[in-house]
Amino acid sequence: MNYLEESAGKLELSLTAKQIEQFARYQALLLEWNKRVNLTGAKSPREVQIRHFADSLTCALAAGDLNGQSLIDIGSGAGFPGIPLKILFPQLKLVLLESIEKKGVFLNEVIMDLGLDDVSVVIERAEMAAHDVVHRRQYDWAVARAVAHLSPLLEYLLPFCRIGGHALAQKGARASEELHESKEALQILGGEVSDVFSVDSDRDAHAQLIVVEKVRETPDKYPRRAGIPVKRPL
Repeated sequence: MNYLEESAGKLELSLTAKQIEQFARYQALLLEWNKRVNLTGAKSPREVQIRHFADSLTCALAAGDLNGQSLIDIGSGAGFPGIPLKILFPQLKLVLLESIEKKGVFLNEVIMDLGLDDVSVVIERAEMAAHDVVHRRQYDWAVARAVAHLSPLLEYLLPFCRIGGHALAQKGARASEELHESKEALQILGGEVSDVFSVDSDRDAHAQLIVVEKVRETPDKYPRRAGIPVKRPL
């Protein structure tokens, strides 16, 4: 975990011995499962720490202390960025939304093995879950890695946020361009860009964190049915 500890230090984050052990166990499970289930292209411990653990922790630059807050990780896959943020902030209330059942099984094993409390896995597409009263307008934070272009991504994220909550998108070199192309989506969906952070990341030299505040209710028709947000962006 040397690389991870070094990266956390650059972000002015400190990891306890317990947290380092949790990351080590998470890494072992990921590499073990990846032999039979396609979870990640990372094949070595160093790759896992660079591409997934350290990269996920950069979200803390934008979100701050997440203890006591609620967060939904959209398209969680192997648990990024949600599970690393949960390890860092043990009092975070976390929901991992993933549409592929095999990945959901992996996520549940990680949760049990690491002894994580107040974490649930939901096997569902974002377009469906966002219309469920259990999840719509319920979260302080809705986050996603590079799931889609910013415009459809906001259509997935903002319906989950309460008024005053935030959507957080991890983006790369095209962040500014995507922001410009998403002006209409922001207006329609009730979002307002509150911050953009440049991140010193070994995974992506152009990494950006885009934070969007939910300032108005998202109209009930959004998100549209599966596939439409990407095919016909707002």
